[in-house]
Parts: sequence; C-alpha cells; structure tokens
Amino acid sequence: MSKYIFLDVDGTLVTYENHLPDSAVKAIKAAQAKGHKVYTVTGRSKAEMYQEIQDIGFDGYIGGNGNYIESDGDVLAHRTLTAEDTNRIVNWLHERGLEFYLEANSGLYASGKFEERGLQTMKDYIAYKGKEDNSMTVRKAFPEMLFGESLERSDINKVSFILDSYQDFKDAKAAFPEFKVGTWGGRGEKALFGDIALAGINKQTALDFLLKEKGVDRQETFAFGDANIDIPMLEFCGVGVAMGSGGDGIKAMADYVTDATEDDGLYNAFKHFDLI
Repeated sequence: MSKYIFLDVDGTLVTYENHLPDSAVKAIKAAQAKGHKVYTVTGRSKAEMYQEIQDIGFDGYIGGNGNYIESDGDVLAHRTLTAEDTNRIVNWLHERGLEFYLEANSGLYASGKFEERGLQTMKDYIAYKGKEDNSMTVRKAFPEMLFGESLERSDINKVSFILDSYQDFKDAKAAFPEFKVGTWGGRGEKALFGDIALAGINKQTALDFLLKEKGVDRQETFAFGDANIDIPMLEFCGVGVAMGSGGDGIKAMADYVTDATEDDGLYNAFKHFDLI
C-alpha cells in the first residue's frame, strides 16, 4: 500500500550547513518509484526551498510550520499575517532595536542591520548544532535573502528575529498574546531566534488537513524530524522517526531513531522500513 512520507528539512533532509546528502535524494526517488508520496514539512517559507531541494521533485510541500500546504502543484491552504499585524510586529522590533527578517513565499526580507547583526548568530547556530564553520555568513546561510526591500507587506508567513537576550522572547510573548511566539536556534533547542506566527497552526494541524483532503489514514504515514518542533508531527503519524543527530527529546519519543543526516540517516531508515 502507498505510504505518505513527511520530511522535516533542516537537520533531517539537509544538514545545518545546507548540505543535501546524495543518499537522501536516492531514497526519496526510490520511494516514489514504489508508489509512495513524499512531502517536505518545514518552517521554511517557499523562498527558502532552494533549487537543489525543488529539483528532487517532491509530491507536495508544507511550509511556515504548517500555514502553507501544497500538493501535486495545487495550493490547498495558505494563511498569512495581515499587513496591519506585520507592521505592528515590525514597529515593535524596531523600537526594541532587534534585527529580523520577514518570511514570505516571495522572499526573505531582511531588516536594515540584519546582515551585520546576524553574522555571529549564524555562526552560533551552526556551533550549537554540533558543527563549526568559520566561513559562515548570513548570505551563505540565507542565499535568497533580500536586502533593502520594503518591509510593508501583506504576504508574510512568519517573522523571525534575533534574540539579544531571552527576555526579548518573553516580552514578545507578552506583547503579542494572540500569536504563536516561539524560539529556535540549535542543539538542545538553544534560543538564538524568536519567531512570531499565526496561532493554532503547526505541522500536525497541517498534516491532519492534508490527510483529510486526500482521504488517507494517518496510520499509513511516516514522519521524520530532528527537533522538538517536529514532535507533534511524529506523534500524529503512524511511524515517527528521529534523526540520530536530533535532540534528546525527539529521540526519546520516536518509534525509531535512525543515523545522523550526514551519515545517510534518511536512506537507512527508508531501507529499514522497506520504503525503497
């Protein structure tokens, strides 16, 4: 029977240095050849789904941690922040002196000093994931990021901002109680960034919507992830697989723990479950 396979991107499909293992591509194409459907499920907006990833030829894409759902080339759902809400968030971040970027399917729109302020943050991001890359830059981490563009937009999926301190996250939660305010950034869920998005939407709600649209039993699904934000997705699906390079929390709850992303983790798990 055909299975639906859902893959987180960062730390699962690709490493945190944006390296896509050849074995992962081989596994996906082999699974599709057997009739399985493979989707990416990610916090990335479509602008961050770089050509190397798109060229794999996925059956669908869920982005913005669930606010955008696409299947077989058709957009099934897309919920964004309003222009008024985006302006309110941008003004608050400016008042705090925090650098940020707006995430839309059309692009990633950086604040005025994001490139300068974000340099050390991106190096820390890689380091906290257990790697070192002294050549890391903001433009290397975000090759499609747009600089100097208008920040007055009505197509924003979510807003990510650099935390100068953990208090910035706490204050953002207090300032925007009607939104989902979270953190992300590294191994052990290190808080380097905050993000603000619509409430009531996550990877699990998106999968529930998609499977109902497709008439698929969730017991016929596999989910792969590496971080706490992926846990609801792994809990929801018939089989939840954690990457060996993932955090302790997701590995503890997963049905199966495969190898690290860079050690052919996806391929080995696909083979283990006879998906290829």
